[in-house]
Amino acid sequence: MSLDLPPLSGQKLGIIGLGHMGHPMAKRLKNAGAQVYIHSRNRSRLEELEQSGMIYCSSAAEMAEKVDTGTLLVCVSDTSALEEVVHGDYGILTGLQPGALVIDMGTSQVMNTRSIAALIQQKGACYLDAPVSGGVVGAEEGTLSIMVGGTEEGFLRAGPLFDVLGKNISHIGPSGTGQITKAANQMIVAMTIDAVAEALVLAQAAGADPGKVQKALRGGFADSRILELHGKRMIDRTFQPGATATIQLKDVHQALELADHSGVTLPGLSKNAELWENMLAQGLGQYDQSGFICMIENLQSIQENKQGDE
Repeated sequence: MSLDLPPLSGQKLGIIGLGHMGHPMAKRLKNAGAQVYIHSRNRSRLEELEQSGMIYCSSAAEMAEKVDTGTLLVCVSDTSALEEVVHGDYGILTGLQPGALVIDMGTSQVMNTRSIAALIQQKGACYLDAPVSGGVVGAEEGTLSIMVGGTEEGFLRAGPLFDVLGKNISHIGPSGTGQITKAANQMIVAMTIDAVAEALVLAQAAGADPGKVQKALRGGFADSRILELHGKRMIDRTFQPGATATIQLKDVHQALELADHSGVTLPGLSKNAELWENMLAQGLGQYDQSGFICMIENLQSIQENKQGDE
């Protein structure tokens, strides 16, 4: 009688970037049976992962060599970091083996994504852009939404890995379309956080309990995961970041750059970007996205002070 093997048993997987998202993703992949190689600019953060049996690599190039024809996941913070990881002096391209699969699971600019995909393919390897949504909780629980751009062959090959990390997994189309979808996601997130924050500030100022208002709105047309999770954080005043306001603003700017490249005007997002910029100007950039309500409250205080001085 044969024993069932873990879903990723025998697979070689490398993960570059072990921050808020990469760390729990690495643990899930290791628990699913993969032989996991890890690399981060700060090795001291990797002690727990190394103790669990993951193998440290001193560079992305070394990881690419050791993973061989396996899979490399990149979970870095922005497009410039992705560019450095891929074709820096000790980047993936230096050690990349034909037949390997490279997956960018961060949020990167579409135009750069397509250029990087072409470089990877010239080396005889496959590239997917597969950004995620669902935050740290989703990464820990394996319930991420994963939006994938690239070939059908690459998507099918990555299927068992994606099944370990997520629940809502969609192949959108060719290279770049995963990142296009993530840009749309981040637009909706940024603007909905604004709407929820302003609604709760209005409720408080007009004499209603914001907590009761938030609960009452659940299940109606105004309901959303933003109202559920970020609205609750706003009420509880818990602003320890899953994703920071700084990262959210980066994503908003990236969406606006894509809109400009595509010849599209987005007036609502342009105004929303000004508000996120204001949040950073107030020194709140390392707050969770839900800390946006603090910026709105600060604007209200400034307005009240101006009226008091008149």
